[in-house]
Amino acid sequence: MKIGFTTSFPVEVVIAAGHTPIDMNNIFVTGNAADFVEQAEFDGYPRNICSWIKGMYSVALSSGIDAVIGVVEGDCSNTHSLMSTLVDKNIEVISFSFPHNKDRKKLAAEIEKLEQYFKVEHSKVLEVKVRLDKIRKKLIRLDELTFKDNKVTGLENHLWLVNSSDFNGNPDDFEIRLDKFILEAGERKSINSDFRFGFLGVPPIITDLYDFLLEYNVNVVFNEIQRQFSMPYLENDIVDQYLHYTYPYTIFDRLKDIRDEIENRKLDAVISYSQSFCHRQIDNILIKKYIDIPVLTIEGDQPGELDARTKLRIESFLDMLKY
Repeated sequence: MKIGFTTSFPVEVVIAAGHTPIDMNNIFVTGNAADFVEQAEFDGYPRNICSWIKGMYSVALSSGIDAVIGVVEGDCSNTHSLMSTLVDKNIEVISFSFPHNKDRKKLAAEIEKLEQYFKVEHSKVLEVKVRLDKIRKKLIRLDELTFKDNKVTGLENHLWLVNSSDFNGNPDDFEIRLDKFILEAGERKSINSDFRFGFLGVPPIITDLYDFLLEYNVNVVFNEIQRQFSMPYLENDIVDQYLHYTYPYTIFDRLKDIRDEIENRKLDAVISYSQSFCHRQIDNILIKKYIDIPVLTIEGDQPGELDARTKLRIESFLDMLKY
């Protein structure tokens, strides 16, 4: 079975059960994203609802997905209604929650509930975790090639880390291609950039952001949420792993990780990205308050390239950093 999901969750359970995990966000943004949004709006989704929700709705209907796991606590509140519209289209839905207070027992119970649904033993799930952690260690090396060796671009880092949410549905093939990329990148000359940026927030719906920054000699050496998808802490216990994962919890969990990585990666500035109509836009209040380096906030709405206004804002921000 192809099991779609709305955001990163304990993917080990689905793989252990012999099914193929599909991150619907990745299919949306790498496919004909504008058509996916248009189809959802044709079916009645409002204009002022996040494009990612609309994209996942259309992906679920058109990509041969057998069931959808919706993360109904710890991600977007719109997921509740998304699940209802998918049920109405006769798609099986399964809910998963990250407890807001990071209650260990509650998270363990959520993982156990998934294991029972998919009829898989916990020991088998842990075996899969060991297998995936082998790949995750290599993703840590890729990340180091980005911020230590300066041999991987921000876009490449983004693509590899964001795809680690589902390993493109095939961990073995993902690992083979990752090994090849790491070898190739290791032979490159170092990237000489004027500024080292961090990218905060959900992966961008804007398709040319990283390329635009690189044109101005800026390399992104920290992709916050994408790195979280790769589960970089390598906890031995699967519950601890998903407790350490910052995205589903409070902005204060994220801020600790961000501040540590600003120092570790010697960042000059950060771009804090949010999606239009998303509650996470409010987090920017605290990001600006508690981060001590320059912060540029930008917003994305429809899938596509940077608009002229955002380009001008980035250019002005770079001028400010230079002088």
